[in-house]
Amino acid sequence: MTAAVFDHEGPWTEEEFLALGETQDRVELFDWSLHVTPGPTPRHQRISRKLGNILERAAEAANLELLEAVNVRLRPGRIPIPDLVVTTAIDLDQPNIESADVRLVCEIISPSNASTDKVLKMHYYAAAGIEWYLLVEQGTGAMRLYQRQGGHYVERATTKRGEVLELTEPVRATIRPEDLVP
Repeated sequence: MTAAVFDHEGPWTEEEFLALGETQDRVELFDWSLHVTPGPTPRHQRISRKLGNILERAAEAANLELLEAVNVRLRPGRIPIPDLVVTTAIDLDQPNIESADVRLVCEIISPSNASTDKVLKMHYYAAAGIEWYLLVEQGTGAMRLYQRQGGHYVERATTKRGEVLELTEPVRATIRPEDLVP
């Protein structure tokens, strides 16, 4: 992938982006430019798996899908890779999930790129019409749940250690920070 990235000139098309294939790094397309971050840490992946296990049961009960680290096409030239998404029934063989099919997007905040999750992606997901956004802190498991209101998100719940997040939309789930972070 390195030669393909550094030898490339000009904006990236979606076809060129998808042709990169799977990589060790997380490569996302933001407004026709690549955004590359290192692969997730073991702590990040543990939280993702634990949260995914909780949300998967809830998604199945609501006839929805839970997917991890997939391309979500927000608009032409904008394809992030959220940590977890809850979607309607989709074609599992397509390279992208359309934002209209996403009901909840979850990001586990990495210390190295916290502003991407808290500012850039939050803005992009809201602008794309994704109703629910869940942010999880890696160090503590603290969670912030946001709901879209117009073109932005409004915080609906904050949960820290010793507390419980009760999701009622788009799925029903009970999540405790202690269940995510040892």
